Amino acid sequence: MNVPRDVSYEETLLPMLCKPEEAAAYIDAVIELDDPAALLVALRHVAKAHGMAAVARRADVGDKTLFKALSANGNPTIATVQKVLHAVGLRLSVVPEHA
Repeated sequence: MNVPRDVSYEETLLPMLCKPEEAAAYIDAVIELDDPAALLVALRHVAKAHGMAAVARRADVGDKTLFKALSANGNPTIATVQKVLHAVGLRLSVVPEHA
């Protein structure tokens, strides 16, 4: 995809992350990095793509709670991560690690 240089990364990324397949692939790729901070950024991007307030409402968590959990210093519980993923049409799953 050719994007003009004056378009920000988020302006290009967020519309793509509205598609469940793209969001799932993005999060899966970030998980491969084995970097919790990067995963937090990815979750924040996906939530932002769907509208943070709408995600908070669908996840049944407060706006402030969601913003804090997904902030750079956030430390969301597994329950919060699961609720956020569910709110954007994704689910957490486990697969065997490749040898």
